Amino acid sequence: MSVSPAPDIDAALILGMASTALPFAGTREEEAERWLRILRLHGQSGAALQSLGVSEGPLEEQGEPSVRPAARVGETAVADVGARASELAGGRGAPAVQSRDVLVAVMQVYGEDFDRVLHVHGTDRAEVLERLDAAKA
Repeated sequence: MSVSPAPDIDAALILGMASTALPFAGTREEEAERWLRILRLHGQSGAALQSLGVSEGPLEEQGEPSVRPAARVGETAVADVGARASELAGGRGAPAVQSRDVLVAVMQVYGEDFDRVLHVHGTDRAEVLERLDAAKA
């Protein structure tokens, strides 16, 4: 029986803040925006995002706003992301879930919605993953 790694302090802060911020989102894209705002402030995810110039607000106007309702609201989304982050950390043999695991989990759970949010903040999935890989070297 394998034990899932617990979150480190940065990952715990990110998941905790998301659990209070996400219930106020009306769409998956709004949820993704909230995740990004939280992730850019903590740990390796924050360092990577800030080094790419991701700021508090979007660099460009979003085109047509998403009208897709949030399929995951609040704690369900946090649980989904937390579980995926734990799988990612366990898969790489890490002793704890780190902010980088949470960021990658958000990318996987939110898919195109998170990609659109990254785009309006001036970056994309490939750049973020490249920066995370560089940070662990």
